[in-house]
Amino acid sequence: MSEDWAVPPQYGIEVGTEPLDRPARNSVGGWPYFDDGQEWPRCFCGERMALFFQLDLPDDVEFFGGEHLSVFHCAHHNDASDPITAGGRLVPRFWEAPQPPFPGSFWRVLLQRDPGIPEAEPEPAVRALPLTLRPFKDTYFKVGGTAAWAQEPEYYRCACGAEMAFVCQVPENWGFGVRPGAPVQPYSISDDAYMLFLGNEVYLLACPKRCDPAAVLPVNQH
Repeated sequence: MSEDWAVPPQYGIEVGTEPLDRPARNSVGGWPYFDDGQEWPRCFCGERMALFFQLDLPDDVEFFGGEHLSVFHCAHHNDASDPITAGGRLVPRFWEAPQPPFPGSFWRVLLQRDPGIPEAEPEPAVRALPLTLRPFKDTYFKVGGTAAWAQEPEYYRCACGAEMAFVCQVPENWGFGVRPGAPVQPYSISDDAYMLFLGNEVYLLACPKRCDPAAVLPVNQH
């Protein structure tokens, strides 16, 4: 196979079964890592968003190798994502744009360059579990490589003009276990699990120019 047709490096994401009792940079839930000055994201409703998962991207992942990916979603609001565009581009600060029927955004995805010390307290709702990345694994929960679109591929331009690039894919109906007593997520598959965007297949596309740590768009298909 010629170099031009080589598949970019990709890694399957495996979720462990032993609960975490200390910070880990690759985790479901757990202790989030933030760059200096980056605060824990909040939903339009004012509640702090739940950390669903975070991981360090391997150095050879195209465009974003070495950065820290963190995916947040409100436990109280749940719907499909709705990319907002104008003039052929995503609107400025699209990650804060209204998400009909909501007046604001209920999700935030961050790609951070150098997050250091973890937060003192873990994510309170999502059960903390370790994540492991395996190179070249054929899986739909993955980082790097190319998106395995359920429908027609979707392409977007960032507000800064750059074409958004694929980072990560989360399979349809992927449940994230929650701690006892956590709020029940609307439209989830069960009272003891959360889902991203109603359980749709999720494709994370990010700005390769890194115009902002939050310039990551979740695209949903089913």
